[in-house]
Amino acid sequence: METDACRRDKSSFPRHSDAMRNFPPERIVCLTEETVETLYLLGEQDRIVGVSGYAVRPPQVRREKPRVSAFISADVPKILALQPDLVLCFSDLQAEIAAELIRAGVAVHVFNQRDIAGILAMISTLGGLVNTQSRADVLVNTLSERLSGIKNAAEQRQVRPRVYFEEWDDPLITGIGWVSELIELAGGIDVFPELRSQKAAKDRIVSPDDVRAAMPDIILASWCGKKVVPVKIRQRPGWSDIPAVRDNRIVEIKSPLILQPGPAALTDGLDAIVTALWPDSEV
Repeated sequence: METDACRRDKSSFPRHSDAMRNFPPERIVCLTEETVETLYLLGEQDRIVGVSGYAVRPPQVRREKPRVSAFISADVPKILALQPDLVLCFSDLQAEIAAELIRAGVAVHVFNQRDIAGILAMISTLGGLVNTQSRADVLVNTLSERLSGIKNAAEQRQVRPRVYFEEWDDPLITGIGWVSELIELAGGIDVFPELRSQKAAKDRIVSPDDVRAAMPDIILASWCGKKVVPVKIRQRPGWSDIPAVRDNRIVEIKSPLILQPGPAALTDGLDAIVTALWPDSEV
């Protein structure tokens, strides 16, 4: 009779050479940007042997590390050729990639952070995975103190502008959890706060009438890597009376700063939000 242990043994024979035999892992492939940036901030960049094609932080990653994936697709043979002992993925969107790598005998860790607390937990977890917990703790504490400082400054302001964040233009998709939280931390009011907990983009679709009814004072836009065209936003039917359009307060925030749930969003991404909400302030 074949036991579960026997089946487990048969299914776990590695199909590539060194399936997580080292701790901390010496050869890491990162399939999203935020783990790349975090490992660089922890001083552990030499462990990285492959990255997402979207990784741009820090700038030198583009010339230092081979690119092995997009977001929902990856060159699995190229990843296997790098002989990673750990691959870092993100969410159900990369589940098929993760499954293929697991079947090939590769150790995989899939993160799923969707809010500020989750981002900080990701940093702590990654620090543990590479045996640099103390440095990860310092980074988390530094980021947390910075967030608290910006929140405290925002609470001193007398007004709170209404903010619509647009993650995509057709259909209109509003911001995910960490973006909504950062808007409020910076002193704004997210006009669609009830959607922040929706993980899937399809569940954060809003109509042009919804936005018009919300009457945002500021529109922040970051179209998933596509250049934002403010004139197209201004020309949407019925939007001319929206305060943000009327007062020309439509601001693009570059996707690498705000749409990856990692250190960038909590630093430069948050700074961009603060500047958009309070143009005369010093971040």
